[in-house]
Amino acid sequence: MKIALKKELTGSILDIGGGGEGIIGRLYGSRVTAIDNRQEELDEAPDTCTKLCMDATALSFADESFDAVTAFYSLLFMTAREQERAIAEGIRVLCPNGRLCLWDCAVKSAYPNPFVTELDVDLEGELLHTSYGICKLDAQSRESILSFCLAKGLTLLASRQEGIHFYLELQK
Repeated sequence: MKIALKKELTGSILDIGGGGEGIIGRLYGSRVTAIDNRQEELDEAPDTCTKLCMDATALSFADESFDAVTAFYSLLFMTAREQERAIAEGIRVLCPNGRLCLWDCAVKSAYPNPFVTELDVDLEGELLHTSYGICKLDAQSRESILSFCLAKGLTLLASRQEGIHFYLELQK
């Protein structure tokens, strides 16, 4: 799967699960605060933004602290309950009219056989190849994540799906 990202978000950005490749931090640089619950993932990410070891389900930021909240292929590493809590926390720290942008994939089964997907990401000319793999019991879909976001009062701005990969953009 190929994904092309462009700088479209304004203001401050909280990137949930921003360790590893640090995709959003690479694209937006110092405007990003990347959080991950694993320090080793943050250590792998390039030093292009602020990086904090933090649980997305219990953010230590004040209400309405960020203009945008992103999650680039990080929800798939969470249980359904953790996804709901992380999204609720993301909404809490999102400023009024702020954007929640989610890139992820539908996972029907990741146990007992692991689920793996590969991505080619174009960051305005910087090309990265990466893969994401998990083993978990919870399934996820664009619809399951979207329905939770809508139930929390967000407005859908954009929704795209190509095969198992999807993008959701919502506004507070």
